[in-house]
Amino acid sequence: MNQRERWHRLLEMVAVEGQLDIESTARELGVSTATVRRDFDELATQQLVTRTRGGVVVTNVSYDLPLRYKAVRQASEKQRIAAAAVALIPPGSTVGLNGGTTTTEVGRALALRTDPNGQATANTVVTNALNIAHELIVRPHIRVVLTGGTARAQSYELVGRIAETMLASVALDVVVLGVDAIDHQHGASAHNDGEAAVNHVMVTSAARTIVVADASKLGRRSFNRICPLGNIDTLITDRAADPEQVSLVEQAGVKVVRV
Repeated sequence: MNQRERWHRLLEMVAVEGQLDIESTARELGVSTATVRRDFDELATQQLVTRTRGGVVVTNVSYDLPLRYKAVRQASEKQRIAAAAVALIPPGSTVGLNGGTTTTEVGRALALRTDPNGQATANTVVTNALNIAHELIVRPHIRVVLTGGTARAQSYELVGRIAETMLASVALDVVVLGVDAIDHQHGASAHNDGEAAVNHVMVTSAARTIVVADASKLGRRSFNRICPLGNIDTLITDRAADPEQVSLVEQAGVKVVRV
C-alpha cells in the first residue's frame, strides 16, 4: 500500500469511526506505528483531520474529501457508469457537468467518443469544475464553457452567486450530475451547500437530468438537497447497487441503469 492509498484508507476510516489511535490503526493497515504517526501528522497539516495526543479525530472536511483522495474509489465502476452516461448524450448537444470523480470520467469518455467513421463527435460542455475544463479545453471538438465563481479546493468546483447566475442564463440539453447521496425520499443531495445550490440551478436549466452515482451513494442522505427524484430522468449506477434501493428509486419514476 503506497502513501496515497494509505491516506485514502485513513480518511475513510476516520470518517466512519470518528477517531483513530496510532496502535490499532497500524495493526489494521499492517504498517509501523512510526508510519501511521507520520501520516497522521501530514493529514493534520492539510487540515483533513485533527491531531490528538494518541491519534486523530474527525473534522468536518473528512466527510467532504478532496477530489484527489476520492479518485481511487470504485474507479472501474465509475468508468463503466461514465460510458453508459455518454451513450445517452446525443452528439452536438449542450451538456452540463458538475464536479466529482464520476463526472470527470464522463468528461473523459465524451472527449474520446467517435462516430462510426472514427471521427470525434462535437459537444458543448458547460461546467463549474476547473479540472474538467482543464482536461477538455485541449480537445478541439469540445467547446468548453466555464461558469466562473469561487473555487473550492476540495472539489475544484466554482460555486456562489456568479456560478448560479451564469447557469440560470443558459439552456442545457442534458446535465450529468454527480451527487454525494441519493435517496428515494430525500432525492439527490450533497455535503456542501454551495455545490448543492449550483447543482440545483444546473438541473433547472436542463431539459434532461442524468445522475451518475456508484452503489455506495444509494440509500444515503446528505444535508443539502439538490433536487427531488421527480427532477431526475435517469440514474446510472453499478451492479453492486442494493436491489431494494433501486426498486424504490424506480417506483418514483426514475429509469435506473446498472452497469
